[in-house]
Parts: sequence; C-alpha cells; structure tokens
Amino acid sequence: MRILSWNVNGIRAVSRKGFLEWMRKESPEVLCLQETKAHPEQLDTDLREPAGYVSFWNNPEKKGYAGVSVFSKRKADPVKISGFEKGFDSEGRVIALKINDLLLINVYFPNGGRSPERLRYKLDFYERFLKYVDSLDNRNIVICGDVNTAHKEIDLARPKQNETVSGFLPEERAWMDKFISRGYVDTFRRFNKGPGQYSWWDYKTRSREKNVGWRIDYFFVTEKMLPRLKDAFIMSDVEGSDHCPVGIEIK
Repeated sequence: MRILSWNVNGIRAVSRKGFLEWMRKESPEVLCLQETKAHPEQLDTDLREPAGYVSFWNNPEKKGYAGVSVFSKRKADPVKISGFEKGFDSEGRVIALKINDLLLINVYFPNGGRSPERLRYKLDFYERFLKYVDSLDNRNIVICGDVNTAHKEIDLARPKQNETVSGFLPEERAWMDKFISRGYVDTFRRFNKGPGQYSWWDYKTRSREKNVGWRIDYFFVTEKMLPRLKDAFIMSDVEGSDHCPVGIEIK
C-alpha cells in the first residue's frame, strides 16, 4: 500500500497547478492532505471526491484556513479522536481512519511562530495529541502530516540560525523526542540518513532554488509496523506548494 501526505497550502490553489493530474499519475492507495483551506462544498466534484476515491474531511470553523482531508481507494471507516472535539480542534487539524487493520492518523500540527499565544496552543496541541496516541490499543498505527517542527539539526539547512525560531525550539524538539520514545519511528530516517533532504521551503526567500529548507513533514509508524515498512521517501521534485509530498510503502 502506497500512502502519500502533502501540505498543499490550499487545495484550490494547487488544483490550478496540476494537482489532479499528479494524483492520477501517482495513483496512491491513500492520499492525506493538510492545509486544504476549503470546505468540500466549495469544491468541484472532481476535486471534492476524485474518481476512484472516497474522501474524508475535517473542516475548520473559519473558511479559507487550515483543514485536513484523506482520499482513499480502500474502504475506510472514521474513528473518533478523543480530546480533539470542536471545543479544542476548531481549526480542523486531525482525521483518523481505520483502513483494513491499520489506524491512519492525518494531522496538521499548528504553527507556533505568529505569537506567544500560538506557540502555547501548538505545545498544548502536542501534549493532547500525545495523550490521545498513548490511549490507543491498536498498535498498527501510521501517523502522517505537517508536524511544523524539524526534529534534528540534520533536518534543516541552517540549524544554528533557527535555534530561537518556532519550528526548531528546544521545547518543540523535546516533544518529538518524547513522542518517538513512545515507540514511534521516523520512517524516512530508516532509509535515508543523509542531509539536504527537506519538505518545506520558504516562498518569500525563494529558498527552494537553493535547497535551504526544513524537513517538517513526516510519516511515523509504530515499531510493530516496521516489518511491513518497505520504503519511505520525500518527493522533492513535486511543486505546487511550499511543501512537497512525502510517502511510505507498506505491505
């Protein structure tokens, strides 16, 4: 099964840059999107539910902001996400689906860079998410999405210059350490230990041209899933957003 994840920075915007053609060409069994910035009723049918797929959406109360969706060729059943009711997740950031024996969780973690209040919200979101996954009995878990934090120095081009920037703060990276210590594996690093592998580049500074980027988009699996993990990769040649897709293949 090939599962892809992509922060599209607006599904309507990326649709004008060949998104559906790319999706048909790649034909993943499952595609998870973050930052869709649209409710389904705002979209044409072919974008809301592409041929051959069933779609699932978590929409923010505020239109044109955040939002996540999943497109699946396989039968999928939504799973209630304890702790992320609308009272907390009013920004539409989490979807969980049961697909065969897998629990797939697609997450768009908050950006903490706009203000101290948003950083506090991001850290609260992190802790609530950790509490949620700690409560799960099913250990056939795949978690993907935009984590909005680079974990190690190797995961961004300029670590020293960004030590005081949200996305590489000690407390954000410490949370990732804590999350991984619960038995979750950064799939990409199972196959690629080298530097210069990024999934996000700043538009304003045209940093993609120089590959001055950050690896903030991830696939994690439980240790139990490792025998089924065949590959993990970054599709850095795919344009259309300030992020590129990432993916895994599992048995």
